[in-house]
Amino acid sequence: MRISAVFPDRTEDSHRRGTAASQPAGAGLCVVSAGEDEYTWPPQKLPLLRFKQTIRLGSSSFTAEGQNELNGMCGIECQQGLPKPSLEDLEHMLSYETIYANGTRTLTPVSLQDGTELSGTAANSSSSSLRHKREVYGPDTRFTISDKQYSLKYPFSTSVKISTGCSGVLVSPRHVLTAAHCIHDGSDYLKGAQKLSVGILRKGRKGKGRGKGGGKRRRGKEREEEQEGEEGKGGKKKEERKKAKGRKSRSKRSVKAEGMSFRWTRVKQMQVPKGWFKGVSEGAAADYDYAVLELKRAQKSRHMDLGIVPSIKKLPAGRVHFSGFDDDRPGNLVYRFCSVSDESNDLLYQYCDAKPGSSGAGVYVRLKEPGSKRKWKRKVIGVFSGHQWVDVNGQQQDYNVAVRITPLKFAQICHWVHGDSGQCQNV
Repeated sequence: MRISAVFPDRTEDSHRRGTAASQPAGAGLCVVSAGEDEYTWPPQKLPLLRFKQTIRLGSSSFTAEGQNELNGMCGIECQQGLPKPSLEDLEHMLSYETIYANGTRTLTPVSLQDGTELSGTAANSSSSSLRHKREVYGPDTRFTISDKQYSLKYPFSTSVKISTGCSGVLVSPRHVLTAAHCIHDGSDYLKGAQKLSVGILRKGRKGKGRGKGGGKRRRGKEREEEQEGEEGKGGKKKEERKKAKGRKSRSKRSVKAEGMSFRWTRVKQMQVPKGWFKGVSEGAAADYDYAVLELKRAQKSRHMDLGIVPSIKKLPAGRVHFSGFDDDRPGNLVYRFCSVSDESNDLLYQYCDAKPGSSGAGVYVRLKEPGSKRKWKRKVIGVFSGHQWVDVNGQQQDYNVAVRITPLKFAQICHWVHGDSGQCQNV
């Protein structure tokens, strides 16, 4: 389905699908008698994480190959048979590795303050009779956001493309939240992660004079377009590398090219929780399929804040949303929304149609902020892990899975973004 705009998250109480909104932002939601609190972001006090002195590690060899699908992951049913993690287990899994642009690595151990509540945010609610084997089946319910008038506006503008073939979401001007498997396979970093870049959607540029500081800006734009060309295909790639064509001709190509145009930015450093590494989490690796990328320069695009929801299924319509760059629709941003079928403390099973390339996208919901003004606000409550083969009663079945942001993960990611755990006590 290809449309210019769709904003179904403006009408969370509606159970109709695919209705394009014609009302202004903030309008269109008629609260029913379900109760005001169901439409409000719940206040949450975060656990206190203490980050110890970092330990230097050897450089990565960057030998891993990327995977379109994750196989043999322990899902909701499988994890029900695992023992409850102890305080020491959680500290071990929340400890994290930082890898820098030059390949050097550090390990930062994490400790939890005594008295930290270890229970999850939602009880396991497995209902295998409701499950369906799916990646995309029947009518494809995804929307292609083909018009830049909308793709460059919030919330779609928060979606970014990762050079390893995944998606991500801006959670600060300098930070991107994505899936850990987009840069690390559990044993080593991917080959493509050594010179990782993030593509931000941009407008097509018109040919203008050099103006003030034009020489410096031109060189910067040449580097951006050269990098953009490296992410393209065939003739377009060769075209973008021909510097002799001049600035004006490059601008025309950017405007006329089909699909999206990106401004590529190199990644300064990446952070991955140890729970994702093989042999660490004892079957719970799927719960830690998230990572944060710090960009070399801040972006002007609006970012999306993080949020915590105790239970998605208890929200009106139990609906989630996310946008990414699916492989089967190259050069286009693809948006979808759907209901969550099952959830546990750390995972969400949902019916959103998706293809490889959308992994790492930020999964969000839209609720009212507490307070007198009670404005509606979208927040990222999970990361789309992708199409996974998971262990269900000893058999492998495939589902679309998202990793939910728990209070512990929120505190960890907040520390990665702000560098000061003192800013991460309330949400």
